[in-house]
Amino acid sequence: MIKYIGKRVLYMLLAIFAISLITFSLLQLAPGNFLETQRLLEQNLSDATLSSQQKEAWEQSFDLDKPAWYRYVKFTVNALRFKFGPSFKYPSQQIEDIIGRTLPISLTLALIAIIIALVIGIPLGILSAMNRNKFPDRIAVFLSMIGSSIPSYILAVVFSYILGVVFHLVPTIGWGKPINYVLPILALSLGPIGLVTKYMRGTLIDTMNQEYIKVACVKGGSFKEVVLKHALRNSLIPLITVVGPMVASLTVGTVFVENMFSIPGLGQYFASAAVNRDYPMVMASTLVFAFLVMGMNLLVDIVHAALDPRVKKNMQGG
Repeated sequence: MIKYIGKRVLYMLLAIFAISLITFSLLQLAPGNFLETQRLLEQNLSDATLSSQQKEAWEQSFDLDKPAWYRYVKFTVNALRFKFGPSFKYPSQQIEDIIGRTLPISLTLALIAIIIALVIGIPLGILSAMNRNKFPDRIAVFLSMIGSSIPSYILAVVFSYILGVVFHLVPTIGWGKPINYVLPILALSLGPIGLVTKYMRGTLIDTMNQEYIKVACVKGGSFKEVVLKHALRNSLIPLITVVGPMVASLTVGTVFVENMFSIPGLGQYFASAAVNRDYPMVMASTLVFAFLVMGMNLLVDIVHAALDPRVKKNMQGG
C-alpha cells in the first residue's frame, strides 16, 4: 500500500511539473501583457503616464527582463516552497497569502454543495431504484438528467434572474451574509444532485441483482429490510469514488460562479488574473487547482481501499 501511494505521489508530482511547464509556455505565447491589458481596461497606464524608466523598473521587479527559462526555473524552485511572490495586479500582496485567504471560501462552497447533493441525491437514488421503471423512477431520472447536463454558470444566470430579478428574494451579488450563499449553492449543487442520484440508482440496482441479496430475500427477510441493511450499505462504498473528485471539480468549477456573484474566492482571483494577464497568479492558481484534483483522487483511492479489501488487494498486486 505504501509503495502504491509512493508511486501515485511521484506520478502526481510529474503531472504537476508537466502542467506548470505547459501553462508557462502558453502564457509566454499569449498575445499582450499586463500593462497593455490594464491600459485597455482601466485607461490609466498609457504610455503618456508610464515612463520608460517606470516600465523598466516594473519589468526588473518581476524578472521580465530575464530569459523565459530563468523565470520558469525560479518559479519552480519557489513553488516547491509554496512561495509564489507578488502578483502583477496586487504587488503588495504575496500570492500564497491570497491563496490562503481565498481557497477556503471556494472549498466551503464546494463542500456545502456536496453535502446538499448527498442529502438530496442519495434518497432520490434509493427511491428511484426501489421503484424501477415506475413513475417516481422516471421523475428522478428526468431531474437527474436535467441537473447533470446544465452547466453551473447557466444555472447561476437562471436562478439569479428568477430569484433575484423577478421575485427579489435574494441578492444577486455580494458576500458576507448567509443569504449570499443561496444563489451560488443552488447553481453549484444541482449538477452534483443529478450525478449522485444517477450513480446511487445504478449501483443500488446492480447490488439488488446480486445473488446474496436474492438469498437474503428467500430466507424470509422483507424486501425493504434487505435493501436497507445489505444492499444500501454496499452501494454507498462505491459512491466515495464519485464524491472525492466531485469536491475537487466543484472547487475548480467555482471560477465562473464566484466571478458572477463577486465572491472573493480563489476562482474569482483566477478569472481576474486570466483577464488581466496576471501570469504569476494564473500559474499559482493553476498548480493549486491541479494539485487539489489529483490529491482528491489519491485520497479517494486510499479511502476506497480501506473500506473495500478487494481494491486494496488490487493495489498491492499492482
